[in-house]
Amino acid sequence: MSKVTVFDHPLIQHKLAILRDERTGTKEFRELISEIAMLMCFEATRDLPLKSVEIKTPMAPMTAKKIAGRKLAFVPILRAGCGMLDAMLTMVPSAKVGHIGLYRDEVTHKPVEYYNKLPGDINERDVFVLDPMLATGGSAVDAIEIIKRSKPRSIKFLCIIAAPEGIEVLTKAHPDVDIFCAAKDECLNENCYILPGLGDAGDRIYGTK
Repeated sequence: MSKVTVFDHPLIQHKLAILRDERTGTKEFRELISEIAMLMCFEATRDLPLKSVEIKTPMAPMTAKKIAGRKLAFVPILRAGCGMLDAMLTMVPSAKVGHIGLYRDEVTHKPVEYYNKLPGDINERDVFVLDPMLATGGSAVDAIEIIKRSKPRSIKFLCIIAAPEGIEVLTKAHPDVDIFCAAKDECLNENCYILPGLGDAGDRIYGTK
């Protein structure tokens, strides 16, 4: 069964409060998305295996630790997921990047695929799927289904805010995918937006309506 991790770190929660505020402008919102994603990446990669390596500091030889050859890939769901990508790459610059384009049908609220480009060696990689919001769960479920066709080593889903409905849908469809979020909110409204949420993440990242 999926493990759901809600980060309660004070820095994440502080930045999230500013992120939610309707008075927060586009520039600051974009910076906060990146900062929160960076802090989440730090925690979500905690289980990466390490190996011992011999190095020499300016003072003496020593045995140090490095990541044990684990290959990662970051796959943002367009377009809002791209707001988290640069921060993830700052933490793990050797990771490869894929993109999946899904938009929500305004009538059915179901995701429609329009773009799919993944690294050629994704079957050798542990994949982190990125999307600031887990609302109905439809986009996350479809994106992960697309990625699973390429048989990656593992998949994790990182979002900033999750609705209980989205968590339930995602964990039922993909019980092998762990979920990491900064907040689990109350519910979805009649238009399938998260309450209290933060509005439309893509519009707030890119200054569109």
